[in-house]
Amino acid sequence: MGEVEGLFVEESKKVESNIGKEVYFGEILGKHSEVYGTLSKEDLTVVCDDSDFVNKFIEIMGDGTISGYNPIQYIQEDFE
Repeated sequence: MGEVEGLFVEESKKVESNIGKEVYFGEILGKHSEVYGTLSKEDLTVVCDDSDFVNKFIEIMGDGTISGYNPIQYIQEDFE
């Protein structure tokens, strides 16, 4: 068992449009772990939504995944 965590920069509209969709991380916690589920608001924490700060942060660190996993990158359109 374990937890999947990540720090990432993503547009709020993109995050909101993916709430309720299936996420499949594969075996990220070890062989045969098969980590998957439905993305919910409770799974996410907004660290900062101040656009000036976020823009400066992106300028320094870049955008996308900063650390760990970004669940938006693991959305499965045809999850079975």
